[in-house]
Amino acid sequence: MTHRFSRRAKASAAALGAALLIPIVAAATPAAATTPAVSCTSGKAGLAAKLTKDITAALANRKSTVAIGLYDRSTKTTCTLRGTTAYDSASTVKVTVLATLLWDAKKHNRYLTSTETSLATAMITKSDNDATSKLWKQLGLTKIKDFLAAAKMTKTVPGGGGYWGLTQENVADEQKLLQLVTAKNSVLSDNSRAYIQKLMGQVVSDQRWGTPAGAPSTVSVHVKNGWLQRSTHGWRVHSLGTFNGAGHDYMMSVLTQDNSTMDYGVTTIQNVAKAIHKDLVPTTAKTARYVPTSRPSEAFVATPAQ
Repeated sequence: MTHRFSRRAKASAAALGAALLIPIVAAATPAAATTPAVSCTSGKAGLAAKLTKDITAALANRKSTVAIGLYDRSTKTTCTLRGTTAYDSASTVKVTVLATLLWDAKKHNRYLTSTETSLATAMITKSDNDATSKLWKQLGLTKIKDFLAAAKMTKTVPGGGGYWGLTQENVADEQKLLQLVTAKNSVLSDNSRAYIQKLMGQVVSDQRWGTPAGAPSTVSVHVKNGWLQRSTHGWRVHSLGTFNGAGHDYMMSVLTQDNSTMDYGVTTIQNVAKAIHKDLVPTTAKTARYVPTSRPSEAFVATPAQ
């Protein structure tokens, strides 16, 4: 049986077909957002490719938004992911507060007072918030900003209204800070650097999670962590670490947000750290590796009403 369509029917069918096609074409137009990839370079053959592969694997299927900075002086190795993305600092800013205090004391050719020493020790080793607030207020934003300028931490913005935990930081600047802490420079004196590393090496056990995970017993570990939960971007969970020994001198900053829980963020950071330590520092089967506490803790920093 032959079907005949009138000219009007054919026109209607064509219009309908066009109408049906338009949403399909429109929906296919926007390009899918690309997830940034970790980028590594190294003076040691094959190391950059191995780190890139293993860090990528460590992040596979993780829903956190992760920023990574790594630098190893001994092999001239660097890795970066979301290097310039800003995160709320939470308690990791406490290293900057201590560095500012020591930098300012050096400028005025003086030692820390006994009160300052007590506050600094509590701030780093126990992540004491009250101690931090007292030092933050004593220093004031002008001195903190002056230190950031001297350290070339140009993208770090101190939190306003006394909310130091809302300082905006990124891994590029945190790596600059850790490099100042771990090698001779004109910003921090040798004594200041040694003091910062000493306190970061004495952090209480339940706060020694994150970047130290998987560190071989042949390297010394210095760490400062932070976490913060807000209505946007969920849990921020961060870890800064420096490591020295076994012919290596390296530092690692891992900042994360969009974590569903604190534990989820801790696990994400420790997955990355384990991969980095394994690739950077060759060990034997008998070498012990650091296993962090199964019950990590950190101080909750003050934030405005959300």
